[in-house]
Amino acid sequence: MAEIEWPWQYSFPPFFTLQPHADTRAKQIAAWKSLVLEYHRITKQAVVDVREVHTNPLFNNASINRRLPSEAVLVILEELAKSGNASPLDKVKRRWLVYWHTLEEWGDIIYNWAQENGFIGSVCTFFELTQGEDTTEQEFHGLDMEVLLRSLRTLEAARKAEIILLDDNHGVKFF
Repeated sequence: MAEIEWPWQYSFPPFFTLQPHADTRAKQIAAWKSLVLEYHRITKQAVVDVREVHTNPLFNNASINRRLPSEAVLVILEELAKSGNASPLDKVKRRWLVYWHTLEEWGDIIYNWAQENGFIGSVCTFFELTQGEDTTEQEFHGLDMEVLLRSLRTLEAARKAEIILLDDNHGVKFF
């Protein structure tokens, strides 16, 4: 796993308690949003389980003995959802997908790669996109399969691609 450079706020104990003053709270939430997205980008993780945040180093700074309460994590995730950077995986909002690019941005990144590398009119498996030799230098290499699927659905809605089922594997044809 890549090394995380924690921002100064991460070592500031009040950062782990949602602040009551509206302006301070807005700045705090913006800082948390930025930190959550950067953490997930660096670690290439996509799922947050609110029930397990106490064990996640992102929300638990052991060096200052502070952790962000689950309720506050939920507030941050809800704010990320408003900007298109998160969505709940279940109705009770215990598990969330976090996207350091919005799904539309991911779709555009993947489609641009397909155009630049001559894959328009071709079929690529999801495995080829996320694990293949042609994508090792791409930001979407190693991308969570559910995030990949959702981002490809944005391309499908724009009529730039079609998701297909190949035996037991998923693929995408780019137009």
